Amino acid sequence: MLTDVVLDQIAEDLSQQSWSVQTDAIPEEFLIALREQLLHMNQQDFQLAGIGRSQDHMLAPSIRRDKVRWIEGETPAERLWLEWAAHLQRGLNRRLFMGLFSFESHFAHYRPGDFYKKHFDAFRPDGLERGARRELSLVVYLNPDWIDGDGGELVLFDPRSDGEICRIHPQYGTVVVFLSTEVPHEVLPAGRDRYSIAGWFRLNGSLAERPDPPR
Repeated sequence: MLTDVVLDQIAEDLSQQSWSVQTDAIPEEFLIALREQLLHMNQQDFQLAGIGRSQDHMLAPSIRRDKVRWIEGETPAERLWLEWAAHLQRGLNRRLFMGLFSFESHFAHYRPGDFYKKHFDAFRPDGLERGARRELSLVVYLNPDWIDGDGGELVLFDPRSDGEICRIHPQYGTVVVFLSTEVPHEVLPAGRDRYSIAGWFRLNGSLAERPDPPR
């Protein structure tokens, strides 16, 4: 599971620069289990990813072309993953008082040539938005033997200058955590099949008559 050393480093990075990259945060047996599930999954289980939420959701192939399969905790590997994410949630709530409340995640498959143009995972609330916006984004890569020429890098941008601040290769076991409203980012075209898990921690936006996220 996550060590206090890794949790402390992630918390410090988020406080100082809004993002963190770790290469030894997930136990090897968890990665093996997740990779094995991927190898045995039916590609028909993956669906084209879209943009927007709830009634605003739509396909936009000019913006993103990956395919996804949501994680519901139906297999031992998925339950290990959700347990690890819950540990991260508790650790960051204790250290940073973030109020992270719920979590959702999916497997993502980028085929050769697939991409996701620059975007935020969530926008700052404007007084109209419901409270359960994505607060913290999480990515884990499941690509053994990935080399520089394979593409598919995650690029993080400075929201103030629009300049690139970090380019992350989707190497096996690498974990990226960043503030959803603070860090614009992009996935560059992949040169071969690229697999990852993407997840988001939300704040609690439930009201007595209206649960959030919507059921």
